[in-house]
Amino acid sequence: MNLKLQKVIKMRNFFRRFLNKLLRRDKKLKIGLYGHPNSGKTTLANTMATDWIGKPIGIVSDIPHETRNVYRQERVSIVHDGVELDFDIIDTPGIATKVDYKNFLEHGLSEAEAKERAKEATKGIIEAIKWLDDVTGVLLIMDATMDPLTQANITIIGNLEARKIPFVIVANKIDLPEASPERIISVFPQHVVVPLSALHGENTGELYVSMVKKFK
Repeated sequence: MNLKLQKVIKMRNFFRRFLNKLLRRDKKLKIGLYGHPNSGKTTLANTMATDWIGKPIGIVSDIPHETRNVYRQERVSIVHDGVELDFDIIDTPGIATKVDYKNFLEHGLSEAEAKERAKEATKGIIEAIKWLDDVTGVLLIMDATMDPLTQANITIIGNLEARKIPFVIVANKIDLPEASPERIISVFPQHVVVPLSALHGENTGELYVSMVKKFK
């Protein structure tokens, strides 16, 4: 290979690396909130949105699968130690391996309403999974009062690892006396786990720091 050709190849590789770096830098961050129904995804999305843009984005309810569509809040910006993280919040429906309409009857819904809610919830789960093709990072919300080693959590983590999507595990509801964030940390020691209370905004500062480190 002659010297001129070597220089051409070297210059081409330089510009290729430069372009790839530029594209990565300019790629819009879309942070998806995933987890079980009622794990606190929408509560956390509302807390984050209120902290950084002054308004919530979704409706919170004790009824499972209350979020049945994807909610998106654009142009959220977190600043930490001079580093700015600009992203969209994607609040997704809760992920469950089974949706039984009978569970909704316990919340005062009629049988017809419960069956319709179950149908919508199933569609919401499918939509949430489809969004994995579009998100660039994930906050995986786990209820710290519950067993974290569930089929849904394992499935979500498996999908994130297979797609090489960076994620932070949020051990939510630490304000409750039965909460055990240590259990989540011990089950997933290889991942970043941030204990917090989305409802009271407790320890959200640590989450924001972890997000800047993980997603920047």
